Amino acid sequence: MKLAPLASAAARRGVRHVIVHTGQHYDAEMSGSFFADLGIPSPDHNLEVGSGSHAAQTALIMQRFEPVCVSAAPDVVLVYGDVNSTVAAALVAAKLGFKVAHVEAGLRSRDWTMPEEINRVVTDRLADLLFAPSRDGVENLRAEGVPAGRIHMVGNIMVDTLVALLPRAREAAAAAKFGVGGRPFVFVTLHRPNNVDVSSTLREILDALAELATKLPVLFPVHPRTRARMAELGWTPPSAGWLRLLDPLPYVETLSLVERASLVITDSGGLQEETSYLGVPCLTVRPTTERPVTCTQGTNRLVKAERGAILTAAGEALGNARQEPRRIERWDGRTAERILEVLLGEASYSV
Repeated sequence: MKLAPLASAAARRGVRHVIVHTGQHYDAEMSGSFFADLGIPSPDHNLEVGSGSHAAQTALIMQRFEPVCVSAAPDVVLVYGDVNSTVAAALVAAKLGFKVAHVEAGLRSRDWTMPEEINRVVTDRLADLLFAPSRDGVENLRAEGVPAGRIHMVGNIMVDTLVALLPRAREAAAAAKFGVGGRPFVFVTLHRPNNVDVSSTLREILDALAELATKLPVLFPVHPRTRARMAELGWTPPSAGWLRLLDPLPYVETLSLVERASLVITDSGGLQEETSYLGVPCLTVRPTTERPVTCTQGTNRLVKAERGAILTAAGEALGNARQEPRRIERWDGRTAERILEVLLGEASYSV
């Protein structure tokens, strides 16, 4: 979702853009649907890394990406976000002497139990160009000693994708498809290890969702990781209530449901941003967030992974009138254009 706007912008400007799919997100249904939905060209290379421990996955990405990088001899290697692919590709490119640009630089949760936090910090130390989505990201990088000329405040590239696909999402009318058209409903996603890999924590969250579903419909597309842990736990939705467990959804259907939802409950970074842009109340089941702007200027609120805390926060969010979203600086659908302008030497958004 972060690559798609830049792929489109590069194509419009005639910039050669080699796409490498590491295969870290290896589920065909989840990965393939994103390429189709977002109109991304077929990858030039698919490393087909698949699952594994953090060390094994990162090492295999590095091993398979290195010859691709040498062969392509790029002017710049763009890496996105904070997954293992991000830090692995940045390490390879930096050691080969290629310029590294990090899209979504500077985000910090300050929670070192999150593998993503380690990936973010290491990638930002390696990057020559750091494209920050928000002012707090800029401030984090400056505090860490990154020279101002390497930091570019370009805005949030996830919003580019949202803006581009929102008309299609509205046409999809997914709420009606899933039987909640014209009704208040809650949309849920969960996948982070801290929430789903600890059985007592997962049960607290699931029990809260089941109770919430006695009051209004709850739509829950279940990530494969989460579904496996639910099976191990032996948890199934109670017969009372309207908790509907769905297969993973394409992005357009997800966006269609998120825009219409009365409340989103998640542990996803992307949904914190999307709900803030759309003005949809969001509860993030985490103790910290690397996207504090979604709490200070958006509609996001952090909540403990406890049944009572989730139900209390959900009741408060549902009881409040929905507010018009406040526009966050440079979250306007033009982030990819700004990044490309910097890469081509046409503009600077340094701070």
